[in-house]
Amino acid sequence: MVKCDICGLREAVVYQRHTGRRLCKECFFKDVLERVLNEVKRYEMFKDNDKIMLAVSGGKDSYVLMNIMTQIHDPSKLGAVTIVEGIKGYNRVEDLDQLRAYAKDHGIDIVVVSVKELSGYTVDEMVENSIGKGLKISPCTFCGIYRRRGINLVARSLGYNKVATAHNLDDEVQTLVINMLRGDEARLIMLHPKRRRFSELFVPKIKPLRKIYEYETARYAYLKGYKPQIYECPYLNMMPSLRSKIRDILYRLEEERPGSLLKLLEEYDKLFEKEVEKREVKLNTCIICGEPTSPGRRVCKACELLIKTGLLDTSLK
Repeated sequence: MVKCDICGLREAVVYQRHTGRRLCKECFFKDVLERVLNEVKRYEMFKDNDKIMLAVSGGKDSYVLMNIMTQIHDPSKLGAVTIVEGIKGYNRVEDLDQLRAYAKDHGIDIVVVSVKELSGYTVDEMVENSIGKGLKISPCTFCGIYRRRGINLVARSLGYNKVATAHNLDDEVQTLVINMLRGDEARLIMLHPKRRRFSELFVPKIKPLRKIYEYETARYAYLKGYKPQIYECPYLNMMPSLRSKIRDILYRLEEERPGSLLKLLEEYDKLFEKEVEKREVKLNTCIICGEPTSPGRRVCKACELLIKTGLLDTSLK
């Protein structure tokens, strides 16, 4: 039996590739919790009286986020929201019921909203119209934009002053590299945990799991006995997004040099911290829906997509 490198008493069940340590279940849970707390305190992500809306999907990261947040924040000040995309074979009733049950058992009220309620169409309908018009828009684009919009609208309407997402380290580094490749300085600023609030219509987001590897959240969920949604989105391999390509490259890098993703994010945090403090990004308001949109845009991406696919009737050009 290989013993834990921390306590030296219990059997090791997790190999932490980026540190080279083998950890028992108890020490692994403690290590993840301490690292989350360090990140929360370092960037003052929330205060004791903050009302925090947890953005959950039913995947492994969502369950880990709910578990950890109920340990470090008053559950009575937590809520949850999940967005049903409207993708045939992917949105399963049993997964949603299980997510509701877990939230209820932990004293968290959960709100369920569909993309159809938000836009008038399901993601399936958006993709179908997009393909019909010969557009090369990744299905992930429709999904991501309307998930983010729905989460913000629910949190804002219910009076929550923070939104916590379950983005892990892998997610965060992928976004960082994408924005670097695009030369998108505004989004690089907006990614930093010390960023300012860019619009009164946006509920500030926090990412407590941003320094936890995806393999760690997967192992955490398994050891806790969670049964997250395991079905892959049927659109996953249709018109692969830039993110999916970057993900594969980063996984190869991490395999060859364990710890690379963590070092990259930590360097970004340090390099951009002073820049974030002196820079302010002003967001415009969409002239169609009234929601925030990127600098220099008159129409937000959500409305633009519906216009392109012919699902939004407007004479705006």
